[in-house]
Amino acid sequence: MSLADDKRILVEIASMYYEQGLKQEEIAKKMNISRSLVSKYLLKSREEGIVEIIIHDSVANPYSSLEEEVKMNYGLDEVICIESAGRGLQNKLLGIAAAKHLARIIKPWNVISVSAGTTVHKAAENFQRQNQLTNVKFIPLVGGMGMEHITIQSNKVCELFASRTGGQAVELHAPITADDIESKKVLMRQSFIKNVLQQGEEADIALVGIGGVPIYSTLTDAYLDDQVNDSSEYSKTKIAGDICYNFIDYSGRLANCSWNNRVLSIELENLKKVPCRIGVSGGSEKVGSIRAALRGKLVNVLITDENTARSLLIG
Repeated sequence: MSLADDKRILVEIASMYYEQGLKQEEIAKKMNISRSLVSKYLLKSREEGIVEIIIHDSVANPYSSLEEEVKMNYGLDEVICIESAGRGLQNKLLGIAAAKHLARIIKPWNVISVSAGTTVHKAAENFQRQNQLTNVKFIPLVGGMGMEHITIQSNKVCELFASRTGGQAVELHAPITADDIESKKVLMRQSFIKNVLQQGEEADIALVGIGGVPIYSTLTDAYLDDQVNDSSEYSKTKIAGDICYNFIDYSGRLANCSWNNRVLSIELENLKKVPCRIGVSGGSEKVGSIRAALRGKLVNVLITDENTARSLLIG
């Protein structure tokens, strides 16, 4: 058989299979050849470049190119973008995306450390029930005893995750802040606090929110309202936002402010010990804080919205 004849048969069989939708058995009967030979011809048609299979991932995921660009720009392991929406709906959509991602990567033996916050709470709230994950453990990364924003406190988020998975929740019996730096030192030496935070830094996965500059921060409304208005140390020129209740500067390092001297939370350098650190956050007021967290390598997986992702590529 000549090369031209061989090519002609390849094209004919490929056309019947890919364009006309015939089954391999039907093609074999029509061409009076074996089914295994049809299969070999189809394979050869791909090897010869006669057939080119293109997966249009942009149909299933219109943000794949954007995700890859953000990923490469900041050296991340993974980026997940969702559609942008209004602030209230945005938190829910981000939470749902985080819940789906966590469900995809979680293993039955994993330890998951969790921060506080609205978006992280939405992730727990929307996590599909999977009772087979009885050995999964959820560890709070920040203190949170008290009546302020009780439903989004880290302990409550861990409890909700545990109830949705059939897993276990560990409680951190500590407030968000101490009265002063000396009180913080005393509390952080207590075994019932130190042991929980150590479990948190030894986790397999961390799921954390990223808060905006103090003027927009949820914790500011509850604990720092007067101080933010009266003190330059909480200026948005000095503080990009917060992660695990630690205020960070625009390079992603711990900011120099009195709040950080009193907050009871995992230390940022210890957070970096967690292999998979998922940051979930979005919105125009969060761009600076998310960029800072990425620069500081505080998270290596980002779940955000389209508009925020595009803004992260500017500047």
